[in-house]
Amino acid sequence: MQKLILITIILVSGFTSAQTNYEKGMEKAFALWQDQKIDEAENMFERISNAESKEWLPHYYIAQINSIKSWNIKDDNILKAQLGKAQEHLNSAISLSKENPEILVMQAQVLTNWVAFDGMTYGMKYSGKITELYSKAEKLSPNNPRVMYCKAEWAMNSAKYFGQDTTPYCDAIEKSIKLFTNFKPESSLYPTWGKDRAEQGAKSCKE
Repeated sequence: MQKLILITIILVSGFTSAQTNYEKGMEKAFALWQDQKIDEAENMFERISNAESKEWLPHYYIAQINSIKSWNIKDDNILKAQLGKAQEHLNSAISLSKENPEILVMQAQVLTNWVAFDGMTYGMKYSGKITELYSKAEKLSPNNPRVMYCKAEWAMNSAKYFGQDTTPYCDAIEKSIKLFTNFKPESSLYPTWGKDRAEQGAKSCKE
């Protein structure tokens, strides 16, 4: 009996240590990112994703970094490399965490990168899919502020493009800010981004 208890303690201790190492690695990657050491942060997330084969978050953040880096890229070879990498890691994240609204939002963001780069080529190809992703994410998590804000932002930009009224989307952006204020992520490692973008969007609505 004592031997069984000892084995259990050892196993639990090992699991706790592994979790702690994972969390420490993630926090270090976040710190590098915050210090604008983007490449170093991305490399850290990659090392974690290789070591922690059951965790979707490192893949998610690699995709997010490559999405952010791609917004103002004009060279299609660089864009394809970065968004290709983002998609590869999103695919890994999806395989580890299906029906995940955070991943659906990031997938929509990556597809929006393509549309922003070349609307004539990619607008027709991805617009419907982006709308579908946000609708699915909303059904899964209607009170997730990133879901509400990003869905409204996409719809607003589409409305502007077609010369339509954007007022309903401004209201949704305002509502998302309140959700950001009260939203509690599942852990300290989960996504929290978006409130500053929502506030900027709300400000633009009033100008």
